[in-house]
Amino acid sequence: MPKYYEDKEEDGRACGGVREDLRQCLLESPCVLQENKSPKQCLREGHCRSLQVTFFACKRSMVSVVCRL
Repeated sequence: MPKYYEDKEEDGRACGGVREDLRQCLLESPCVLQENKSPKQCLREGHCRSLQVTFFACKRSMVSVVCRL
């Protein structure tokens, strides 16, 4: 469940809440905790895929001309 709306301080960056949720998901994943891999490696292996897609869509909406019309 996303937590970006619960008592978090604003970081001022675009899509900051989703970024923080993705970060937390990766840091709490078994890939990082049990296998001692880096969060970047776990992200490449497909962990936290739904948050990754959401973050990508958020960032894409910031620059997409089609979304602004």
